[in-house]
Amino acid sequence: MENLLQQKILDNTVESYLYVLGTILLMLLLKRFISKYLANQLYKAITKKRNQTARQSFLDLVAGPLGLFLFLSITIIAIDKLQFPGVLDFKIYRVTSRQLIESVANAIMVIVFIRLCLRVIDFVAIVLEEKANLTADQTDNQLIIFFKDFFKVILVIIGILLIMKFSFNKPVGNVLTGLSIVGAALALATRESLENLIASFIIFFDRPFAVGDLVKVNGFTGNIEKIGLRSTRIRTAEKTYISVPNKQMVDTIVDNISLRTQRKAELRIELDLAASAVQLEQFTTAVKQILHKPDVLSSVVFFAETGKNAHVVIIEFFTSMDQSIEAFNQLRQQVNLEIIHWLNENNLQLAAANTDVTIRQVSN
Repeated sequence: MENLLQQKILDNTVESYLYVLGTILLMLLLKRFISKYLANQLYKAITKKRNQTARQSFLDLVAGPLGLFLFLSITIIAIDKLQFPGVLDFKIYRVTSRQLIESVANAIMVIVFIRLCLRVIDFVAIVLEEKANLTADQTDNQLIIFFKDFFKVILVIIGILLIMKFSFNKPVGNVLTGLSIVGAALALATRESLENLIASFIIFFDRPFAVGDLVKVNGFTGNIEKIGLRSTRIRTAEKTYISVPNKQMVDTIVDNISLRTQRKAELRIELDLAASAVQLEQFTTAVKQILHKPDVLSSVVFFAETGKNAHVVIIEFFTSMDQSIEAFNQLRQQVNLEIIHWLNENNLQLAAANTDVTIRQVSN
């Protein structure tokens, strides 16, 4: 039996093969339990939450890649204890078969490790999104998505550098020099995209608007639905979906209607020149009474001027921005109808020219 164990096959004893095989099988059996234990410890290290659902989500994301990483690590370490068979050590182009196998093994280890780190980033993003959902501001959610993608890109770049270093024996400094040259060329070719990317940073940190805000930009009015790395998506009042480059959102004037404190309605009433001073005074007094409504925060009514064809009375009133646009329009209609009823009841005529009614929204 001892002679059998000491018998050599491909430069290694049978005993050595059995030790390596036993180690691999043992790790294969225990990897699930070890990975869950280590994942639990990692979960405790990165969050103070003891929520069972969050813990299970973390295990689902991390335990699999962590178990695979541990299994491959132990397997590679165990196989490395064997003597590489000389009969299999032949040259392929400029490298030997042994060097090729080691390079592939190193690349696989880096890929599995980066995959594990990406899963950890996904979980951290989920935890942060749960906290961000507790607030009304949607900007935090956009920041989390942005930085999640940003750190993933950085991790992938680090992974590529590690593969170049350990699989192809390329000095990282030379790789970075090459990447910088390529990056400079790409920067010239994709200047507009880079400008939009920088503008997205400005939007995220300056916060001139947030998801859900009603804005007016470049003649379009609508609600912000998404702030991306390249553009901002807006749903207009006509229900169309437009995409505005972030550079334009930063460089042009953006009217954030949601940040206004009050909504203003303005009416210009032109009365016939036959109206007397008493009638004009009665009219302005009546309009002030009409505007005594719960939804009207403040109002201004005054006899502005006498023109060639009419006496001009200006009526302005303000409502809260919390009021829906439908309720605002309903209030305007009610005020207009009550004014017309008063004019009819008191035989006060409008001038021949059409009465202009304009609605504007201002910040007070």
